[in-house]
Amino acid sequence: MIPLRPLGVGEILDGAVSTLRTHWRTVLGITVTVSVITQILDVLVRRYLVPQPPEVDPNATPEEVLDQLGDQLNATLVGTAPVTAIALIGTLFTTALLTVVVSRSVLGREVTLADAWREARPRLPQLLGLIVLLLLIAAAVLVVAVLPGLLLGSAGGAVLAVLGGIAGAVVTLWLMVRFALASPALMLERQGVIQSMRRSAKLVRGAWWRVFGILLLTMLLIFIVSLIIAIPFGLIAFAVDGEGLSGMFSGGTPDFGWPFLIITGIGAVIASAITYPISAGVTVLLYVDQRIRREALDLELARAAGVNGHGTAPGDDTPRS
Repeated sequence: MIPLRPLGVGEILDGAVSTLRTHWRTVLGITVTVSVITQILDVLVRRYLVPQPPEVDPNATPEEVLDQLGDQLNATLVGTAPVTAIALIGTLFTTALLTVVVSRSVLGREVTLADAWREARPRLPQLLGLIVLLLLIAAAVLVVAVLPGLLLGSAGGAVLAVLGGIAGAVVTLWLMVRFALASPALMLERQGVIQSMRRSAKLVRGAWWRVFGILLLTMLLIFIVSLIIAIPFGLIAFAVDGEGLSGMFSGGTPDFGWPFLIITGIGAVIASAITYPISAGVTVLLYVDQRIRREALDLELARAAGVNGHGTAPGDDTPRS
């Protein structure tokens, strides 16, 4: 699926797409199943558990404005928590299973859904611990950065909180890129949570900007693909549910019903089925690329794949990639 040598950006992206194209039955079986389940749960949560945002009084006094902002923040947190938990669980399963699929495809081996599940299942608790730990680290950094400004409670404190938030976001970004390869290290090297984070930091060291650039480009491509899919489904949902397309520009908070949630959910399933494999594929291939650059992993991959000279199978003179 990839050349057995250090990879360029285009080869990493092409390898991720090639995995989706070559193993489409297994990949779509994973992503569609997980996406359908998570979207059903997401629709139910949004319909029955997420509270309506509180009304904002434009004539409120400054004290009332602060109270309203607090109520809106609480409503946002209450509504975001279950949705985030559902997305976290979906990401957990897709990351684990797709990591196995991509790693097998690097060696040119077939993998079924049952094979992927059997290999990934023992690592799910550790992967969950890794994801939760990374989220806690990010939250702790942001809280520590913003808290001094919030404690001051004055205009200067607000400025300090904003500056602290910017600094905290920069530190969080640096840490998340530094630990971006922890997931494939945990799944493929059978390491623990802390060991996989150290492994990722070692592989990313000296290549932070390259890893960041590739991940950023991948996120941009995924955003564009998701947007292309979401826009027509969103327009259809607005046209079918409620006041039609005119409701998009009427202002106020629309009360979306089942048709809107179902139609947009179908669009989200289709988008996830395409973007999940690309995201997981890029992360795994970045891990493979960094190991090739630092540890000559290409020689081990060549032996594991039964390839001599990075391109010739035993007894076969046909060039291969």
